[in-house]
Amino acid sequence: MWTNRLLSLLLIALFPILAACGGDNDSVAAEGSGEERPPRGMAWVIFDNDTIFAEIAETPEARERGLMYRTELEPNHGMLFFFEEQETQSFWMQNTYIPLDIAFLDRRQVVVDIQQMEPEVEEFTDSRRPAMFAVEVDQGWFEERGIEPGTQARIIRSY
Repeated sequence: MWTNRLLSLLLIALFPILAACGGDNDSVAAEGSGEERPPRGMAWVIFDNDTIFAEIAETPEARERGLMYRTELEPNHGMLFFFEEQETQSFWMQNTYIPLDIAFLDRRQVVVDIQQMEPEVEEFTDSRRPAMFAVEVDQGWFEERGIEPGTQARIIRSY
């Protein structure tokens, strides 16, 4: 009888821990930070009051594929590219069917260049300054919000 009671108490004590381990909510706070995070594979690129909900392209394969074969982007959505080195970055629009803006950011997450890219153009677009990150969104997104070189961004991602 006391073993059943002990087992019940143990289950009651462990239930909150077990419940926290389950579920589908990938948007969790960073451990100990109290800061909310986007779902896995996504990042928030925040410019003051404007946020881009970005898919992450971190591997060479994901960077090469980028936004190819897409016919549209949801409002305020895009793709964030991470690079190993801060250097001139090159992009092209092969098999990309929507006009895009691309912002290049340095390691401090400051915009160093913004360019417009037209669909299916196979010439490379190079960053005018060394960049560690690039963000692609619908063409006109940055201009509509007054975002230009020198603007500070904040990137939040899940790991």
